[in-house]
This record gives sequence, C-alpha cells and structure tokens, in this order.
Amino acid sequence: MTAPVPEEASFFAAVGGEPTFRRLVDKFYEGVARDPLLRPMYPEEDLGPAADRLTLFLMQYWGGPNTYSATRGHPRLRMRHAPFRVGPAERDAWLTHMRAAVDSLALPGPHRTALWEYLERAAYFLVNTMDPTEPAH
Repeated sequence: MTAPVPEEASFFAAVGGEPTFRRLVDKFYEGVARDPLLRPMYPEEDLGPAADRLTLFLMQYWGGPNTYSATRGHPRLRMRHAPFRVGPAERDAWLTHMRAAVDSLALPGPHRTALWEYLERAAYFLVNTMDPTEPAH
C-alpha cells in the first residue's frame, strides 16, 4: 500500500489565506483613497464595500472560498468595469498602488511574482479606452 500523495496547497493557503488578501487590498485602497485619478471612480464615501468585493474576488481566484461568485455571480470583470473610463493613466495608477500593496506583503519570490503577473495582466485587460484624459477647463 502506498501513502497518498499530499495535495498541493492552493496559492490562497500557501500565502496565508484571507488575512493576507485583506492586508493586500487594505494597503491598495490606502493608495486609492489619496489618488486624484482613481478616487473619483468610487462614488461611495466609504471604500469598504469595494475593498470587500476585491478581497472576495482575489481570494476566490487564488483558491479560497467561492463567496464572491456565491454572492455576486460570475466575475465578468470587463462588464463590471465597462461603466468606468479605464485608460493607460488609470491602469498605471492602479498598478502603482497595487505594486506597493504586493510589496508590502513580503511574499516569497515565486508567490510575489505569480500574484504580480496576474494583477498586471488583469490591469492591462481592463483598459477600455486609449484616449488621453481630457484636461479640465
């Protein structure tokens, strides 16, 4: 009789589970709260609901509980972001805050790289205009 092969831990479990993803998203939204380009995209006063949605989405994506889909349905990222102008400037601002958040976790190299590469691909995927931002008059 052979011993069962241990199941490989999900990325979610390997990086520390929900507390890690909450720290990531909290740090990200600290930057968003002060960002003149991104903050207006969140009309609600409290960024907490947006932070909860992002946390649940990322946890599910990386192998955690499926609470996001159970409460909100399929992620449909492009559709959910379609009402917002997401151009190169918004993408770059988002990536700046997300880079600081990823770096703040001090994850081991392979985990940090995997997480960052996914987030970077997602940011580029969600760009829906290449028009430069209109200057305010």
